Amino acid sequence: MCWSAEADLVAGAGIAAVGVACVVRVRRARDLPMAALPLLLGAHQLIEAAVWAGDGGTGPATLAWAVIALPLLPLWLPVSVLLAAPPRARPRLLIPLISGVATAAVLSYVLATREVRAEIRGHTVGYAVDLPDAELLIAAYLLATIGSLLLSGDRGLIGLGALVAVGAVVCAALWRMEFVSTWCAVAAVCSVVLWRWAGGRDAGTGAAGLVRP
Repeated sequence: MCWSAEADLVAGAGIAAVGVACVVRVRRARDLPMAALPLLLGAHQLIEAAVWAGDGGTGPATLAWAVIALPLLPLWLPVSVLLAAPPRARPRLLIPLISGVATAAVLSYVLATREVRAEIRGHTVGYAVDLPDAELLIAAYLLATIGSLLLSGDRGLIGLGALVAVGAVVCAALWRMEFVSTWCAVAAVCSVVLWRWAGGRDAGTGAAGLVRP
């Protein structure tokens, strides 16, 4: 979410460019899904620019935005973290992975059977879809996304998880006041963090500031 179509276009292009740099910079094939995350976030912002241009509604841009935000991200993140994490952290990462698979399955079914609608609210875009057991789904979503980062055993990814958690709280508060959406700014900062992370990975071991027990 960003505060205008123009802002989404600029942010999306910039974040996608950082994503390209991350992919080029990474040294291990196992790190590619995590390094490519800014590309996905950039595409998400560009899609939302189309939602703005269409004045919200239930069109293809709204559905594409929802597919990335709802079933794709809670699956992409735990899989990416599991691949990039040090071996000793992988057993505990099965918990957010299972949560992500289950969440993605439920949300995919929801999007296939129920309508998602976007509504322009001043400087924010609101998305509405009827979710079953919304509180449980949100908890499982957060476990899959933020939880996987915090459990990764990699200092860079743990820091990214803390940043996403704080950013999500701030964005949610501002969005609820319908003042301004700042998620594009958070996505931009996260992309820069991942660019630094990708460049700091060792090609042989993948070590990047591991957190040791």
